[in-house]
Parts: sequence; structure tokens; C-alpha cells
Amino acid sequence: MTTALIDGDLVAYISAASCTEDDGQHIALLRVEDRMRKILTHTNCSSYKVFVSGGDNFRYELYPEYKANRTAEDPIHRKACHQFLLDEWKGEETDGYEADDALGCFQREDTIICSLDKDLRMIPGKHFSWEISRKGVIIREPEFVEVDYMTGLKHFYKQLIIGDTSDNIIGVRGLGKAKAAKLIDPLDKESDMLELVKKLYDNAERFFMNADCLWIWRTLGIRYSLREFG
Repeated sequence: MTTALIDGDLVAYISAASCTEDDGQHIALLRVEDRMRKILTHTNCSSYKVFVSGGDNFRYELYPEYKANRTAEDPIHRKACHQFLLDEWKGEETDGYEADDALGCFQREDTIICSLDKDLRMIPGKHFSWEISRKGVIIREPEFVEVDYMTGLKHFYKQLIIGDTSDNIIGVRGLGKAKAAKLIDPLDKESDMLELVKKLYDNAERFFMNADCLWIWRTLGIRYSLREFG
């Protein structure tokens, strides 16, 4: 039996964001309910864990500008959707870390991570992304992917080069996805990836800080710091 590990942050946000100003809170909650049931149907999972991020996050201590570029107000019903997942779907709220970290920590051979967040593709194992639609038209079909250890590791190092504009993490200026893939994909040792990417940065401290922020946990409470390797 496979257990679905569900990104509650995205379920709550997208459900709320899909509502207009005239839609009542009940519409947003119905969309949460619908999305959760569709995820379980698509993945053929009868068991699940859903995680939502609490207010605290160690990344803000490492990098005070983390997500500082997110100045837009939350969708009006996001908090209600968040609470609905906790109350009605037995959601688990993280404390001191993000829902993404919990997804990484609970991933096993018999689980599947369910999210639209491509950052999670650094985590080995099964992944499911539900469909994306706009104005009732599906623009991207549901997708199942299985990530092996080396593919996930390369994803992480490519992310270090590219950065993450949604989280206000600046990578190596002037280098995007195509260049990052060209540099990292031919390598098959983490030590080589580490040495290459570290040299691309303007200073080592910024490199290590970005790595600590971008890395998604695999064991609760234990960070994977590149400082111990170089």
C-alpha cells in the first residue's frame, strides 16, 4: 500500500487563490476537499499524510531576506484552507521547518510525494504532480515521476546555480537552467559537483547559506550542511 505525502501548503494556497473576491469561504474549502480527493484517486492511495508549514522556519535565521520578495497579500481564504486541512484532514503543522522538509523526511519506498513544487524533485522516490488548469482548461496534465538518488542530487546542485526567485535566493548571476544542466549533468560524484558550484559563487559564505536554505531535509531536525564537506 502506497501512502500519499501531500503538500498542504500548495493545496491551501491554490484552492484559495482560485476564488474570486465574490466567492465565499465555503467555495475555497470545497476546492480543498475536491483537490485532496482527486490526489488520492489519481495516486490510488487509501492512506495519506498532509503537511502544512507553521509560522516558524529556521531558514529565516540563516538568511533574513528569505522570501522577503513575497510582498503580495495572501489569498483571502488561505488561512481558512490551512485550518481546514488541520481540522478535517488531520493535517500536521510543522514547527521550525517547512512542510517540504516533512515531505522529504517521510518519503520512503512505499510513499509518493504529491505537489506541484519542482524543488521537491531533489528527493529520491515517487512523485505526483496534479494537473494545472486555467479558466477551466487543462494546460498541464497530471504527471508521475520517479527520482533516483543521483538525479535528485544533481537537481539540488543545479538549483544552487539557478537560485530560487520565489524564495528570494540568488544563485550564480547569468546562469540559468540550460547552463546549469550542461555543467552538472555530466558529473557523477558529489565532490565534483560541490567543487564546481562553489567556485562559481562570488563568496563561500553565500554558497553555504544558499545550500542550507535550498536543501530539503531527509531526517527531522538534521540539516545536511555542505560545510562539513568543503
